[in-house]
Amino acid sequence: MNLFPNDKIAGLLAPLFALRTEDDLGIGDVAALRQLVEWARPLGFRLIQLLPINETGGDHSAYNAISSRAIDLTTLHLAPGSPADLSPEIFDEVTASIDLSRLRHGGVQYAIVKPLKKKLLERAFSEFSRRPPDDPFRSFCASEQEWLDDYTLFRVLMEQNDERETWDEWPQNSLASAREWLYSLGEEKRAQFEQRRQFFRYIQWIAHEQWRAVKSFAEEHGVALMGDIPFGVSYYSADVFAHPEAFALDWSGGAPPEPYFKDDEFTQKWGQNWGIPIYHWSQMRTQNFAWWRQRVRGVKETFHIFRIDHILGFYRIYAFPWRPTRNPEFLPLTWEEMLARTGGRAPQFAPRDDTTWENCEQNRREGEEYLRVVLDEAGAARVVGEDLGTVPDYVRPNLHSLGIAGFKIPQWENDREERTIPGSQYQRLSVSTFATHDHKPVRALWDEAFAENSETSEQARHDLNKIAVFAGLPPPDESIDYLRDFYPAIFAALFQSESWIAIVMITDLLGRKDRFNVPGISANSNWTRRLHTTVKKLGRGHALKRQLYLVRDLLEKSGRANPSS
Repeated sequence: MNLFPNDKIAGLLAPLFALRTEDDLGIGDVAALRQLVEWARPLGFRLIQLLPINETGGDHSAYNAISSRAIDLTTLHLAPGSPADLSPEIFDEVTASIDLSRLRHGGVQYAIVKPLKKKLLERAFSEFSRRPPDDPFRSFCASEQEWLDDYTLFRVLMEQNDERETWDEWPQNSLASAREWLYSLGEEKRAQFEQRRQFFRYIQWIAHEQWRAVKSFAEEHGVALMGDIPFGVSYYSADVFAHPEAFALDWSGGAPPEPYFKDDEFTQKWGQNWGIPIYHWSQMRTQNFAWWRQRVRGVKETFHIFRIDHILGFYRIYAFPWRPTRNPEFLPLTWEEMLARTGGRAPQFAPRDDTTWENCEQNRREGEEYLRVVLDEAGAARVVGEDLGTVPDYVRPNLHSLGIAGFKIPQWENDREERTIPGSQYQRLSVSTFATHDHKPVRALWDEAFAENSETSEQARHDLNKIAVFAGLPPPDESIDYLRDFYPAIFAALFQSESWIAIVMITDLLGRKDRFNVPGISANSNWTRRLHTTVKKLGRGHALKRQLYLVRDLLEKSGRANPSS
């Protein structure tokens, strides 16, 4: 596909779990993605951005995956004949006790969805196992052995420990002890264990087949799929379990204090503590960064282009000397009280801060080294970097020199005098959007701006005023109609910007207020929000249909709707 910055395109950000179809199993899957491709392309969108699709743990966060390679089974389309081993009789039998109609309404009910999909796959695997060995399956297992063997060992052990991913609490709390324990089993129990590993290999094979197929489907429709690689991986992941030497387990990666996210007091005071272990880059270097290379290989097999979340972490990452479970304990403390509890260790940038020119230069050199590994392995797949937050001066020029497009959030793009930078001055090698999955949709900002006066309403008004300047509008007030006056102007400005890719979050496109994630807090609404209707029914209402016609017209006028060649 032509994914060169000389050809400006528009994309749609849509978390997969949020998509609905008439016959889904309570969560969006690859079948829903196919429908979205067919729905989005006539509007002029030539790219669909997804969140990470890796297998998640108990918090269901796509950015805290329990494997850097394994794909979450919830993304799979499971229906009679999909996969081939899932017969109509088996499907009906397994789903008979589930109220599917109720499951398809409201948010994602992971406690029902995950066991249901797992049971369907178990029954399909049972049928699959009765046949002679399958050559494509064996080829897949052989080609992916580098990560698949460790993952399946971890995954069966996790299952035997009541689905708790907290491997440091297991009896087999290391790869060596797990292997020793496995070999101590009798022949029959070891065979059962290995058969269970085959089941998890089967899931990943089905995932590989379905995702490769949807990638080809998108290509046929002229739509690129953008994947996402989180900078880190969960402390409680198969990767850390198998390769603890590659990680600094006594530090938790995150981000420095951020006053923008007023939803969370801890984030404002101490920062975001994600709990991801930071890397021992020197150890990875001795292995020619094999872990990162195989991680990139996995995402480029599935996507045409991929975004690296928190690309700043390649240069340096903010690290906490405590795990996120202790955040409430540290919230009320002073700096001195915090140091007393940590033995003098303080939250800081690792491997070093940017307080001196020498530190900055070393961080830049090392970050470039690691990113060149990613680019080398990416090959023809394009790479985008999420470079938001506290960004050192050397990062964006370095990314640009590497050919990595960074992000432009119009309400945050200011010159040294805090004046909003117009889209005509954006670098072509950039991605522009008003919101990511972590942010409030513009419509939510609008409602909050004119609500009762508070810190959040003041911030919302500030952001809206910045967006208005970007779009050439006066500061909005309650006399302005959002859909009639504001919506058309801001999208026209976004699409007319010089950025290579202009991305619209699907809730912004639909003019809705639903938020997918609130950073820094553990909320039941995080990662569960779904669209109000199915993909096929989007835009059927008169008002929304008029909005979508408008967007199609704006995309055509901006030259983003159709390939230039």
